[in-house]
Amino acid sequence: MKHPHTPYIPPPEMAVDIVAVVTVRPKFNEKFPSDDTLSLKFASSDLDADGQQKPLIGGVATIQNESAEEYTYVAKIQVPRGFGEIGAVIIELKDNSTERFIDTVSVANSSSQNSVTFSCTSWVQPKNLIPDQRRIFFSTKSYLPGNTPAGLVKLRAEDLANLRGQKPDGTEDENERKAFERIYDYDVYNDLGDPDVDMKWKRPVLGGSAQYPYPRRCRTGRPAAVSDPWSEHRGEESFYVPRDEAFSEVKQKMFPANPGKKDKLGSKPFSDFTQIDLMFRDGIEIPPAPHEILRFNISSTLSTMHAPPFVDPSTLQPQPARLVKFPPPEALKRDKFNWLSDSEFARQTLAGLNPYSIQLVKSLPLMSELNPKDYGPQESGFTTELVQKLIGCSITVEEALAHKKLFVLDYHDTLMQYVTKVRSIKRTTLYGSRTLFFLNSDDTLTPLGIELTRPPMDGKPQWKQVFSPSTHATDAWLWRLAKAHVLAHDSCVHQLVIHWLRTHCCMEPYAIAMNRQLSTMHPIYRLLHPHFRFNMRINSNAREILINAGGIIESTFSAAAYSMEFSSLVYKKEWRFDTQALPEDLIRRGKAERDEDVPRGLKSWALFCEGWSHLMGRRVGMDDQLRVPLLRG
Repeated sequence: MKHPHTPYIPPPEMAVDIVAVVTVRPKFNEKFPSDDTLSLKFASSDLDADGQQKPLIGGVATIQNESAEEYTYVAKIQVPRGFGEIGAVIIELKDNSTERFIDTVSVANSSSQNSVTFSCTSWVQPKNLIPDQRRIFFSTKSYLPGNTPAGLVKLRAEDLANLRGQKPDGTEDENERKAFERIYDYDVYNDLGDPDVDMKWKRPVLGGSAQYPYPRRCRTGRPAAVSDPWSEHRGEESFYVPRDEAFSEVKQKMFPANPGKKDKLGSKPFSDFTQIDLMFRDGIEIPPAPHEILRFNISSTLSTMHAPPFVDPSTLQPQPARLVKFPPPEALKRDKFNWLSDSEFARQTLAGLNPYSIQLVKSLPLMSELNPKDYGPQESGFTTELVQKLIGCSITVEEALAHKKLFVLDYHDTLMQYVTKVRSIKRTTLYGSRTLFFLNSDDTLTPLGIELTRPPMDGKPQWKQVFSPSTHATDAWLWRLAKAHVLAHDSCVHQLVIHWLRTHCCMEPYAIAMNRQLSTMHPIYRLLHPHFRFNMRINSNAREILINAGGIIESTFSAAAYSMEFSSLVYKKEWRFDTQALPEDLIRRGKAERDEDVPRGLKSWALFCEGWSHLMGRRVGMDDQLRVPLLRG
């Protein structure tokens, strides 16, 4: 009895000859055996007369051309007449071979000039590694689920099941993930701490609780830590991401493999201004890249089947010193100490790293939402009388509010909840902060004052003080120190909230959902995929060396060991999907108003939305809206 997956070979008189060409990209210095082959099986887009899937047709592709960048495999295949359009290809590697990066598959009929292209750009593993899964690739034609050709419906569902890790009985695989797998699943952030090394590296689980809500990450399935059953054991291997989410070799070489000892991170500050000048003038010498000091090639570790080839250290050539030169900012070119000025401090609030936090002041006094029993009086030190004094006599506070002249950088409530915790760590300090700005007639900002606040602690009541620009020597330096605190707070929010949380972390569950719910032939998948690519690998690298306990963030940022807790607090308090994009974010912060008479007020954003709407309309085939049932699968 013929196996259902055995390719059908028709009699010659009932067949059409086609040629299948497969391009494969080798790893760095990788050589494929001259007799290497790939098994190809093609599926018809049509069902047979009985409504059943037509038998697969196939052949064996052998190497015809090779270069350092690309191998070309060719197979001659006979297609039975009436087979219909080819819609999918299944690729198999020989048992115990190494993985292959399949770039494209093209099928052409020389007599009719018809061709079908499969843009694969994916790793394929030998059959013995994942015996229960077939590697299915679909042609470049896009289909909504309801429009899927009948002959591809089951294959579409099978491929999605593979990406979810579904076993033949329908349950999902909950084993520890292996580097060669391509399974997308969700988990909480329970691997930031490392309690098995030292309990001081224990960190709370982020996600899955009302106390610490957080987006989901990609599940790795590692065992629980011995010292803390709620934490996941970090292990020594690189954190799992689905195989196609891993960096290419070139990109991998750009990222450090090990940042060094945790306690040493951030322990070497600039000793003086001259060192900062030299960074721009002469550059900084950086250590060798990981791939230059390892005794084996990074790419060889990606396969779990073969030991990495040993490289004799004595054969390695000494590498010249590598310098990284930073282009000096334009403002620094004009004035080396321009950054000390109030005008530059205000300008950076809008044109610096973090223009996403400043917001309009709608009423005075500013009020805290924190419990006064725990954090002291809720009223800000920026009283109406003080603000009037800071503004001067050119305009009243009431007029300034009415004409939307007052703006604030408000990190009071979020940071105040961690002041006591952070101050318990040696050689650290923290305040809650508010920075008030005035909008001038030339559309520039002037800082009016900075309020620093400490909650009740150590038997002392709440302390708060407003610092303002001054010509008095002592007050001028207190003002500069207050600005330094605000800049430290702002850089902390930028990295932990604007960059990590909003840009990377919140996008990972959408990337996981896209791969679990949308077929690779789905038009929306093909639009989104380039934008999500590598984000999961970047995030896993961050969990390894950046946001982990004792990592770079905790060692250098204001929130210290509570940095990730802080980002969870902001996620709980502020993050909403419907306010993330323009113009909603600007409207929420009082930086823009909705005006029906000027629908294209944000011209670039309007053009962006129109372009994407037009593109989705063409790809999806719907003029007005995308209906949720049509988007699934």
